[in-house]
Amino acid sequence: MKITKICCIGAGYVGGPTMAVIAQKCPHIQVTVVDLNEQRIKDWNDPNTDNIPIYEPGLSEIVAEARGRNLFFSTEVEKAIDEAQVIFISVNTPTKTYGKGKGMAADLKYIELCARQIAKVAKQNKIVVEKSTLPVRTAEAIKSILDNTGNGVQFQILSNPEFLAEGTAVTDLLNPDRILIGGDTTPEGEEAINALVDVYANWVSKDKILTTNVWSSELSKLTANAFLAQRISSINAMSELCEKTGADVNEVAKAIGMDSRIGPKFLKASVGFGGSCFQKDILNLVYIAKSYGLNEVADYWEQVIIMNDHQKRRFSNKIVQTLYNTVADKKITFLGWAFKKDTNDTRESAAIYVADDLINEQAKISVYDPKVSRNKMLSDLDYLETRTVEANSKALSIFDNAYEACKGSHAIAILTEWDEFTTYDWQKIYDSMHKPAFLFDGRNILNAKELESIGFIYKGIGS
Repeated sequence: MKITKICCIGAGYVGGPTMAVIAQKCPHIQVTVVDLNEQRIKDWNDPNTDNIPIYEPGLSEIVAEARGRNLFFSTEVEKAIDEAQVIFISVNTPTKTYGKGKGMAADLKYIELCARQIAKVAKQNKIVVEKSTLPVRTAEAIKSILDNTGNGVQFQILSNPEFLAEGTAVTDLLNPDRILIGGDTTPEGEEAINALVDVYANWVSKDKILTTNVWSSELSKLTANAFLAQRISSINAMSELCEKTGADVNEVAKAIGMDSRIGPKFLKASVGFGGSCFQKDILNLVYIAKSYGLNEVADYWEQVIIMNDHQKRRFSNKIVQTLYNTVADKKITFLGWAFKKDTNDTRESAAIYVADDLINEQAKISVYDPKVSRNKMLSDLDYLETRTVEANSKALSIFDNAYEACKGSHAIAILTEWDEFTTYDWQKIYDSMHKPAFLFDGRNILNAKELESIGFIYKGIGS
């Protein structure tokens, strides 16, 4: 099968960048990204590609090159499904907020809606590709829906999970560690796998394209995120022990990271991990393990989340305790709201939870983030439903200038590791603050000795 038309359902953090890179690297393939959210599609089609809805370094240039040539963004979902040979499902799979599995299981209602829409529209044989992160054996449910439509169309279900890190998504897509494609071991399944392999082979060497059965592919994505999150929780657990014993977590991380069996990556102590994947996927893994009666397995992975939540609470508690056990009516400035640098994504960001804790203590929070809007910050707080929308709006002041945000504050907390924070005139910031001036570095990105020589009382993580 020679693929010439691809459709992707979902124009979010995965679908948009992935399809943009496929379109750029495969000018012979027409790629259409569809979404029911009219505003999102309008934003993707903005003549100024710097205004597209997702900020990723290098993404706007790729969209500018391919859009209108062979990359299209549309709300005409059924038309795109009908015309495509390959349909990527790249919709949200949030944690359930209702019913059985509430707070742990993945909510698959959007996946099922996609499958039913594909089944209704399709008139020719299709390859359906799971791009969203899904519980193992979800392909079974999708295939059941598609195969019971009664219209005689044959579907092949492939699992092709994304392994993108926000902030480096474009680099990850252009130079992936691996591309994973899972499918049936039937002749038809093999043909579908090979067709998708040929798409990626336009820019990825064949030795980096792994093919497996569907279940291994689905589970590999959850496992990868669980292992990465586990490393972060492990070093964060050590950071608390370092603070009590006089060890330095950065020195410990460097020492163990030089062990070739361990390696240096994901050993950066911080205020805790955020993002759309780690917590959601581990909770999903915990739920799956429990559903099979594997309680010890579930308990093991759940501890990664417990440790992460503890690290966020510990950070906000440290601010309160250091500021003489009260932050009531004190101005605390947050530098950063995104869950990590080089993205405007705030999902599960540590900043949200630390802000919520401090507002409960009646602190006045000022925030500067170079990429996150005021509306997004307020909606993040409102989503927790801790207090009224009006109360959140009153407690949170958002600035578009870091120096203004810091002026007159009692303490500064670094919540995102934006590079620009390391280049600031910290003497100027210190001079504008109440004294003593406290700085809580939740990302360990600043030079403690330099800041202390200026006069700051500096508190890092794990030292």
